[in-house]
Amino acid sequence: MNFNSNSRQFHKLLAPWVFLPLFISAVTGLFYRVSKDLLGYSKTEVHWLMSLHEGEWLGENGELIYVILNSLGLIWMLITGVQMFSKKISFTKKVTKGESKG
Repeated sequence: MNFNSNSRQFHKLLAPWVFLPLFISAVTGLFYRVSKDLLGYSKTEVHWLMSLHEGEWLGENGELIYVILNSLGLIWMLITGVQMFSKKISFTKKVTKGESKG
């Protein structure tokens, strides 16, 4: 198996595990910033959003692990996603040039 095929499989396997933590981080980060800057809430009023965002609720060691795994998961999904996207683009270019073997 080539690397692109393996990365597609790993992307597919990892996606369900990283979706929820990344979604929680994105939504809580967005709501924290909007609430604080646009809606005028104080930092203490919306700190609970930052606690969710950073994984404070997991304790000191859990927070570090949460942030590291979240970051690595996002980086991996971006790398494999770009690989799959670039493979799709190169296939489209070949087909539009009339080099299809179909």
